[in-house]
Amino acid sequence: MNYNIDKKGYYGNFGGAFIPEMLYPNVTELKKNYLKIISEKDFQKEFNDLLEKYVGRPTPLYFAKRLSKKYNAKIYLKREDLCHTGAHKINNTIGQILLAKKLGKNRIIAETGAGQHGVATATVCALMGIECIVYMGELDIKRQAPNVARMKMLGAKVIAAKSGSKTLKDATNEAIRDWINNPVDTHYIIGSVVGPHPYPDMVARFQSVISEEIKTQLKETEGRDYPDYLIACVGGGSNAAGLYYHYLNDFRVRIIAVEAAGKGIDSGESAATSALGKEGIIHGSKTLLMQTIDGQITEPYSISAGLDYPGVGPLHAHLYRSKRAEFISIPDQEAMDWGLTLSQMEGIIPAIETAHAFAILESKQFKPNDILIFNCSGRGDKDLETFINYFKL
Repeated sequence: MNYNIDKKGYYGNFGGAFIPEMLYPNVTELKKNYLKIISEKDFQKEFNDLLEKYVGRPTPLYFAKRLSKKYNAKIYLKREDLCHTGAHKINNTIGQILLAKKLGKNRIIAETGAGQHGVATATVCALMGIECIVYMGELDIKRQAPNVARMKMLGAKVIAAKSGSKTLKDATNEAIRDWINNPVDTHYIIGSVVGPHPYPDMVARFQSVISEEIKTQLKETEGRDYPDYLIACVGGGSNAAGLYYHYLNDFRVRIIAVEAAGKGIDSGESAATSALGKEGIIHGSKTLLMQTIDGQITEPYSISAGLDYPGVGPLHAHLYRSKRAEFISIPDQEAMDWGLTLSQMEGIIPAIETAHAFAILESKQFKPNDILIFNCSGRGDKDLETFINYFKL
């Protein structure tokens, strides 16, 4: 079985482009041009120059000595939290802003949950001098105030989504409405491997720099270019897609995807799509989706603003359904505890999203020579208020 996207925009049974007629011109324009544009030499040169000199790549592959000793395995962290803006999100926004310029777009819209994608989009728009509008759930605006301030400082207009759960799903709905109303001059920078084809593939390609670097870095440190395990948190799943990309068809490598169980899988307040989802269509893509018996989308919940999405990207749905990846759901409490553990054991304060991934160390057993790579997808500055309130710091 091949885990790359097929010519019709599907990963197995998942993917495609299920969109309103008004969006066909935009999506068709992207589909026809994205592969050609991103493979051009001048695009690649500008993209790689910005990744190196602006984003700060390659990010380190750090051997976590204390974690490795405690959990009796070789544990490495891919330090995406050291990217400019504090997360992996900017790898994709750099790529998409260059693509938008090539397509002659002069207005950018985006959606954001935790705010990291919003900040990364506002950053590249400031860099290129392009108008930027970011849609964000009203609830997320309250719990991610530092990122909202950063977006505004960078010149972006932040618009609150006040419908539904007032989180990421609703922000995405508002961004799609904007795109329908402004089809000619606007490019929609989707922040995760979700949405209609070609977005899941395009975002995965821009994020694949993560696993591309790992191949070289691991060869230098361990004498081989593949680990035994790759572990990442998954909401929509862009950081995970970037971590897995170059190893999808390498079956020596085991893949673990960690979702947010919220207050418990059966609590009614969860975002564990693999456990609770059924096939459905959300934001232009056929995927696994939390929904009621009659097909209404269930409101997701997680203490982390970046993981409370009711679906998962079609690549991840395929990895789950085909059993290529093991999906594990971690509740709020364990993730929050690991926010403190990683801080105090390695001196790295992680985003709450990232902390979910590390929690698997409590329940899974590994061999002493197993090489584990965790994607340290974002830093915890944005979540300090949540940590303060939770632990009464």
